[in-house]
Amino acid sequence: MAISVLIVEDDPNIRELLQLYLEKGGYAVTLASDGGQGLDKFRAIKPNLVLLDVMMPVMDGWAVCKAIREESNVPVIMLTAKGETDDKVMGLRTGADDYVTKPFEMKELLARIEAVLRRTDRVAEEAPARRLTFDKLVIDMDSFELLVDGKKVDAPPKEMELLFYLASSPNRVYTRNQLLDEVWGFDYFGDSRTVDVHVKRLREKLENISDKWSVKTVWGVGYKFEAL
Repeated sequence: MAISVLIVEDDPNIRELLQLYLEKGGYAVTLASDGGQGLDKFRAIKPNLVLLDVMMPVMDGWAVCKAIREESNVPVIMLTAKGETDDKVMGLRTGADDYVTKPFEMKELLARIEAVLRRTDRVAEEAPARRLTFDKLVIDMDSFELLVDGKKVDAPPKEMELLFYLASSPNRVYTRNQLLDEVWGFDYFGDSRTVDVHVKRLREKLENISDKWSVKTVWGVGYKFEAL
């Protein structure tokens, strides 16, 4: 099955040139002409890689990349006419895997695509499966699916990450600050009550499902995933 690449680029000449070379290289290509359309197509086709222009109408590339990173770890290569270091840093901080400045040589871009895909495949092979199973509960972080009593339940990424983190060490107690550091990141400056809100929402989804596990409050300390 061909590797699928989503090209999000508002310049029709560059878009068509990229499509020509990538299809010649055996890739399955989908095109989008602005950031909003690109995000919609990303969610529809779930490509193996995204080539993402920075300066675009509707949504710029940084906003699109940030939105993609909230849902997926798919490789993203930013394409831009800007070559300044600050712009490259911005692209990498929003979650891009690589950054190519226009004008670029197609051979170089194809080599970068191959390198990013190889690196991604290697990480996927080395990484342990991120799937936890309990009585009537499956937390699958590879597919971002939460199955409760055999049914898929919609849960935002942060709720999934919080539940997975707690359930990865059953019966271990975590403080709110530990959870903020590990799930939201050490540079998160929000209120610790954010954890309480997410736990409350998780409990609404998981209430009365099983008597073999639960998300427990440890008063004065924090939370734990209690499993019998």
